[in-house]
Amino acid sequence: MVVLVDGVDGTVVRLGGVVVKVHAAEGDPVALGARLRVARHPALQGVLLAPLGEPSLRRGRLVSRWPYGRPVDQHDPDRFPWAEAGALLARLHAVAPGTLGVRLPAAAGPARAARVVERLRATVGGRRYASARRLVLRAADRPAPASSPGPGTLCHGDFHLGQLVWSDGWRLIDVDDLGVGDPAWDLARPAAWFAAGLLDPADWRQLLDGYGVGHDDPWPWLDGPTRALTVQSAAQALLNAHRSGAQLDDSGTALVESCGRIAGLP
Repeated sequence: MVVLVDGVDGTVVRLGGVVVKVHAAEGDPVALGARLRVARHPALQGVLLAPLGEPSLRRGRLVSRWPYGRPVDQHDPDRFPWAEAGALLARLHAVAPGTLGVRLPAAAGPARAARVVERLRATVGGRRYASARRLVLRAADRPAPASSPGPGTLCHGDFHLGQLVWSDGWRLIDVDDLGVGDPAWDLARPAAWFAAGLLDPADWRQLLDGYGVGHDDPWPWLDGPTRALTVQSAAQALLNAHRSGAQLDDSGTALVESCGRIAGLP
C-alpha cells in the first residue's frame, strides 16, 4: 500500500492498480454521490476518470475506488500537458448539466477560495507573516469585477495539473468539487500563476489554444476569478509556511506580490 495523499480533503492510497479514496469527513454524501455518478456518465467518457463501482460508507466516510493513472511528472515541465488540459476542460464545459440526469450542486471553486481566506484570517497571526497577510487580506477585500457566465456550465471546481492522470489518454480526476458554475474558475488558477510570472507565457498560450480561446482576449472573462484564485493561492502558501514555521518560498512570495498589485487597483 502506498499513501498518495493524506490531508484535509481526504486520504488516497494506492493498492496495486487500484486507488482508494476516503473522502473528507465534512463532505456532503448526497452531493458527492451525484458527482461520482457524473464521472461514470457516457458523456464524460474520455474526459473524467471513471470510478470502479459504487462508493461505500466506512465509519461514516464515503470511500470510492478508481483505476490507477500515471500523474503528471512535476519534475519535467517541458512535458506538462497544457494543451491537452485545455482541450479536456473545453470538452467538460461543453457537456450540458441538464443532460446528465443528476442534480448537481454548485461547483465548489468560489466556496473553496473563501474557506482558505477565512482559514488565513483565523490561523495566521504574529509579526513574521504580518506584511504578507495584510496584502493578501487587502486583496481579498477588494471587490472584483463580476463575470457574465450565462447559463450554468459543468465545471471541475479545483483544476490544476495535479488533477490530470494518464489512463489510455489524459483524464481529469478528483470530482469532489465538480458542479455547475462559471467555467472561468477552471482556468483561473493557471491564469493567476501566469499573472504572477510563475507560468511561462508559452505554456499559458498552449492551455488557451487547447481550450479554443483563439486570439480573443480572455481577461475580461477571467479577471474576477483570477483575482480570487490569486488570493486563495497566496493564502494557502502563507498557511503552509505558518504550519511548517518556514519562510515563504519564491512562488508564495510572487503570489503575495500579485495580491499587492490587486490591492492597489483603482
